[in-house]
Amino acid sequence: MAGKKVRVLIVDDSAFIRVLLTQILENHEDITVVATAEDPYDARDKIKKYKPDVITLDVEMPKMDGLTFLKNIMRLHPLPVVMVSTLTQAGADITMQALNLGAFDFVGKPSTEVKEKLNELSDELTEKVIAASRCNIKALEKEDIEAQTVKSGKYSENYELIAVGASTGGTEAIYSLVSRLPTDLPPIVMAQHIPDVFSTSYAKRLDRECKISVMEVRGPQKLEFGHAYLAPGHMHMQVKRKSDGLWAYLTDGEPVNRHKPAVDVLFDSVLDTVNDKCMAALLTGMGQDGAKGLLRLKEAGAHTIAQDEESSVVWGMPGAAVKLGAAKKIISLQKLPDYMVSNL
Repeated sequence: MAGKKVRVLIVDDSAFIRVLLTQILENHEDITVVATAEDPYDARDKIKKYKPDVITLDVEMPKMDGLTFLKNIMRLHPLPVVMVSTLTQAGADITMQALNLGAFDFVGKPSTEVKEKLNELSDELTEKVIAASRCNIKALEKEDIEAQTVKSGKYSENYELIAVGASTGGTEAIYSLVSRLPTDLPPIVMAQHIPDVFSTSYAKRLDRECKISVMEVRGPQKLEFGHAYLAPGHMHMQVKRKSDGLWAYLTDGEPVNRHKPAVDVLFDSVLDTVNDKCMAALLTGMGQDGAKGLLRLKEAGAHTIAQDEESSVVWGMPGAAVKLGAAKKIISLQKLPDYMVSNL
């Protein structure tokens, strides 16, 4: 809405981080920091007083950790929360839990050693805070429903591969999809916008909690039925054909659509390799990555799918695909697993 600034509450036990994040956010003309809080108890009172649109939340804090506070927020007063996380394995594990609990997204915690990256952090933080203020909060709220695996069907030989792309909200969207798929499907290749160490933690969670075997690709990898393959957070992933079948390869090219891995890079390689013998789905996320790639796949005769607006946390990427006419099917996340299995 024109003229209305996004109201942000910063929650962090570090005075340095509170000041730094305040300076970054206040520099944006569409954002105002209404308050800062040094712990969740302080934050709880300020949420009631200032009614922020978005909260930035430190993962690790005294008195009450960030995950416990996030649970309380999403249960009592759902708000978009951007987690501020350390870019370490421990930070990644906690952040993955936060996304599972309903956090909108996360940014890496700044420090005095990364001043040269502050401009990059500023752009990322402001972009995510503004996107969070416009997000579909209903899609972030968790339903206590036991997911049932879709029953296997009779599959044609028309499909050699399933390709999936996602960004903001995508870690939980991909989990919702893959956790319900049976183990006899064609190989699934996935590009999710996520930092490197976080992709490792995420792939392990998927493999641990899904019936399908899931692995992060770290080198040339043969693609097998009943397996899913996640691009690492610092490399593009491409599909190629060898004499013994389909393989995933990593390339260290420039970011595409500002991302590495990029969904368009994956989709274009799928087009070059299997042409129309694939099913491709573009899920929730900011921006337009994957939309043009999905269109090229559709024009080649592939079965293309976009997540609908109502079930998307952010209807950026799938929305862009729909505007291009790239999707043969627009469908809710809840119905997607059944649809995929019944149309293979």
